[in-house]
Amino acid sequence: MNGRAPALSLRDISRTFLTFSVMVVVTAVLAGAFGVLTANGFLRKIHPYIFFTGFGNSAILILNRYLTAAIFPELRIDPVRQRTYLYAVCTALLMVAGSMLADQPLLKAGAGVLMLLVVSQPLLEIIRTLPLRTIWGNVSGRYYIFDVIFLLNANLGLFALGLKEAYPTNGIIPFFVTQSSYFLGSSFPLSISAMGFLYTYAWRRSPKIELARKLFSIWFDIFVGGVLFFLVVILIGHYLEMMLISHLLMFGVFALLVTFGVFLNSYFRKHFAHPALAFLLGGLAFLLATSAFGIMNIYYGKGILFGTYPPIRQDKMWIYHTHTHAALLGWITLSFTGMIYIVIPAIQKAGSLELLQTGDPLEQLLDRSTMSKAFVQLTLMLLSAGVVILSFYSGDGITLGIAGVIYGAAVSLLRRNLMRDPAIDMKGRGPASDESE
Repeated sequence: MNGRAPALSLRDISRTFLTFSVMVVVTAVLAGAFGVLTANGFLRKIHPYIFFTGFGNSAILILNRYLTAAIFPELRIDPVRQRTYLYAVCTALLMVAGSMLADQPLLKAGAGVLMLLVVSQPLLEIIRTLPLRTIWGNVSGRYYIFDVIFLLNANLGLFALGLKEAYPTNGIIPFFVTQSSYFLGSSFPLSISAMGFLYTYAWRRSPKIELARKLFSIWFDIFVGGVLFFLVVILIGHYLEMMLISHLLMFGVFALLVTFGVFLNSYFRKHFAHPALAFLLGGLAFLLATSAFGIMNIYYGKGILFGTYPPIRQDKMWIYHTHTHAALLGWITLSFTGMIYIVIPAIQKAGSLELLQTGDPLEQLLDRSTMSKAFVQLTLMLLSAGVVILSFYSGDGITLGIAGVIYGAAVSLLRRNLMRDPAIDMKGRGPASDESE
């Protein structure tokens, strides 16, 4: 033996991402839950920052990169660089926490600068490696690469928010830079990534793949363009346009939910009940709820300037909280849990991106016992998320906190289920066939 440490592999870093992402989401959820139960203002303020700064960045930098490289093999994976990304995300999390504990907003601005520099690296690599026509000609590529662009913008928002809080009277930072706008901007890359995943893998075996390609291409234009235009009309305060665009987006989500439900009905009859697809269906259902509560938020927020707090009438704040948590606990977390149940086993099985590129990641890679446990996890997450939503309406803080604790415990089952699965090699003992740069 030469005493040298073994090279970091794709299996290694994907397992690290699994552990890190579950830890961050669970920490964010439990912080919110115990913040309600103990009336701790710090925990209640920091829990969305933990989610978006921690999970939002790592999911796009790591998981989304696997999906992008599976489509464009020119974008190879460097596990060492991905580990560095995770170190950077941890540093940003500590800086944000420190800024709130010590009331030093410039630390928050510094976290935004750090993540701007980190996220710019894969974006520059994409621009240098892939011609624009190649990106635009691939529907999935459009979704996955625009994720990185939106993430860059979200971190710019974190930087601007820190500066605004540090110098509230300077008049340079625009009025619409608020915590709410940062959280809203951070949710977009996660949403786009989940939608791209639905197209890439859910309709892979469908005989109507050409129709799906056309519809998802149109949906990309509607969703991305609609969201951008929606932000503009919010800033200028055009109520009618806000309602029209929000209804258009909601009808699009409804169509996506129905067509995916029809696809699953056909898939499960011919194949097997894949828990990951059930997670994605649950996520879409919560996205529809998110859209509906968003419309209610616009209705009751009429006449309130965007950037003020609260962004809605005080007696209707439950609508605002319900809208945001339906997105966080439902659409985003459920969808990414389903994505992880597909991507991580595929990588562990092959030791490379082979199954994501040319194989079938929807084949039965997991043991039956693991799939059964995944459905139990889904049930717990759906029920507890539903109770959280109802608790905002009822105003029952005890129920809200307990439901949050149950939800956090349910999320932790993701790592436990995968790490203990006997059918895949989660210990990295397989052949070294990793993709590397």
